[in-house]
Amino acid sequence: MQILIVEDEKRVADFICKGLRVEGYFCEQAHDGQSGLMLVKSHSFDVIILDRMLPDTDGISFLKHIRNLGISTPVLFLTALDDIEEKVHGLRAGADDYLTKPFDFEELLARIEVLSRRGANAPDLDENIIKLNDISISLTHRTVYKGNELIKMTTMEFDLLLFLAKSKGRVLSRERILNAVWQLNSDPLTNVVDVYINRLRKKFDIHQSESFIETLRGVGYRLNVN
Repeated sequence: MQILIVEDEKRVADFICKGLRVEGYFCEQAHDGQSGLMLVKSHSFDVIILDRMLPDTDGISFLKHIRNLGISTPVLFLTALDDIEEKVHGLRAGADDYLTKPFDFEELLARIEVLSRRGANAPDLDENIIKLNDISISLTHRTVYKGNELIKMTTMEFDLLLFLAKSKGRVLSRERILNAVWQLNSDPLTNVVDVYINRLRKKFDIHQSESFIETLRGVGYRLNVN
């Protein structure tokens, strides 16, 4: 079983990881939100142990972001904030469980076992697929098909397509796309959005007379699908 620990205190992360390895688990560590996000996007985990406060973001924002990407891996919040409102906030944001520091390792282990069973028993439902004409986007497997053809996508291409798909019919400015997909504020010197839009067009516009991503000059982009 693969466990991801996103915890800025290396001492705590090492303690958890050491104990999990003794129990036969495999674990990866990330000590900030950005590193954790990269691991979540590139690897498949059975459970994520997430610290509430991270140096570059907070656990709530991290959790909301991975849920928006369609990642449904069970998440256990670790926090020093022993407050009912904090727990409710975390659970409503998409966490599956909550454990307050300091904690007993046996309790942590029991909670991980429950969450792993929950994740293993979760059905692989077609409702986790977004349909755009003949394009199918699987949120569970992070794959994209055009008809019966699997379209090879990089992580950022998939994230961009998913954001456009969830906002279909709405005009999205470059600044909004940059912030939502790359977590960057407006930067007049970057053309990363235009570059990735063109990449998506090259993958999907073959044999089509009209691009499925419409450019509104001076405004932004809109997904041109039914």
